[in-house]
Amino acid sequence: MSRSRWFVLCLVVLCFSPCAVDAASAQEPGLWAGAARADITPQAWPVELVGQFNQRLAHRAWDPLHARAIVLKSDETTLALVVVDSCYVKRELMDEAKRRIAEQDAIPVEHILISATHTHTAPPARKWKENGETLEYSEHLIRGIVSAVHQAHANLEPARAAWGKALIPDELFNRRWFVQPEAVPVNPFGTRDDTVVMNPGNRNNSLIKPAGPTDPEFSILSVQARDGRPIAVLGNYSLHYVGGIPEGIASADYFGEYCRLLEARLDSPERKGPPFVAALSNGTSGDVNNINFLEPRGRSEPFERLRIVAGKCADRTFEVLETLEYKSDLTLAAAQRLLPLEFRRPTPAQVKLAQEYLAEPDPAKVPPRAHAYARWTLELNEPPHSEAIVLQALRIGELGVAAIPCETFTEIGLEIKDKSPLATTFTIELANGHYGYLPTPRQHELGGYETWLGTNRLELTASDKITATILELLAEIK
Repeated sequence: MSRSRWFVLCLVVLCFSPCAVDAASAQEPGLWAGAARADITPQAWPVELVGQFNQRLAHRAWDPLHARAIVLKSDETTLALVVVDSCYVKRELMDEAKRRIAEQDAIPVEHILISATHTHTAPPARKWKENGETLEYSEHLIRGIVSAVHQAHANLEPARAAWGKALIPDELFNRRWFVQPEAVPVNPFGTRDDTVVMNPGNRNNSLIKPAGPTDPEFSILSVQARDGRPIAVLGNYSLHYVGGIPEGIASADYFGEYCRLLEARLDSPERKGPPFVAALSNGTSGDVNNINFLEPRGRSEPFERLRIVAGKCADRTFEVLETLEYKSDLTLAAAQRLLPLEFRRPTPAQVKLAQEYLAEPDPAKVPPRAHAYARWTLELNEPPHSEAIVLQALRIGELGVAAIPCETFTEIGLEIKDKSPLATTFTIELANGHYGYLPTPRQHELGGYETWLGTNRLELTASDKITATILELLAEIK
């Protein structure tokens, strides 16, 4: 072989070797980013859907379900943010996905944030059924999460990022209402001791006022290649699922439609490099939905409301993107803590009542939903009686991202934003696990669906402890 040919061959080998990639990284300081998505739509039908008290089966999908990943790297720190089209994902599945990601891509488990969108038209994301049977879909979901992060990591390139926010207040309504005492229905425990009612109904003359606030901010993290080519956008909005999806159909709800709209506009077959990826995470929306009880909108066509909400979020995103100033010299940081919390325990009287309800086979002879809550009551009477939940905070430049594994009330997210030591902060709920609703102690006193034993599992002061810990983590990474 001639000396010139040998020199060319050495260059080719060098350029495609891991050492060459590391050398390129060393020559390109600052932020690197990559994004990818993996299809997690069920592969076999029908599938059970979660999110309602009655069993529902889906026979097809209206739109694909995805795991959407964004990987960021700066200096020696790498972060992975994953948003999954699911109602919720149990911690054991997320932990397994993180273990595989750390093993495959060397991203520390503490630097991986996985959250669910809270669509109510997706399959269960837990490891076992009640009879112990392993759910095949759970393995499909785990593989999708790992694949999305792996591909996003492989797509890393010199990048820049910016963040901003828009106000979208007109699609948000606190769903917990103070009502006249005579309008309080019997709860699943056979009493009328609630002060507020969830989803009290349209044109209800007993309505007094909402029991909590809404958060109109739509937060946006935008990531571009250094040449301005869009890599990813992560949105965050404090709104429950929207729904309006016909029976028998799986869907990513407005979260998926938002991503479709952004990807259709910001991606193109002619673009160079990996496809653009959009993701929409759920903010603190445990008590907020899209139903205006004071001024009902009238009946909507299937998919109409979710398209309207997604369209507004996408339109405002495009407006904000035009105003952002991107930076590549951004540092990254992450902090995680395991916070021990007690699970709520039923009283002996509640256990006895639950047993009596379950012994009655006729649902008409017990309060509405009594059988479901009776089962949950007995489950909470059994160990374990506590668990250390995962709390997390990430920093991207001067942007803070908090992660809480609950359906978190909006006032908690507002407090974190107000007290955060970082200039801009938003919270992703249903992140790194699922432990039911997270009301404040004041909301517990008011009662209602989100505070009931079973719907709510964590100790009554959990929100105070979680908020304090999140603020400590944000201060730690500032």
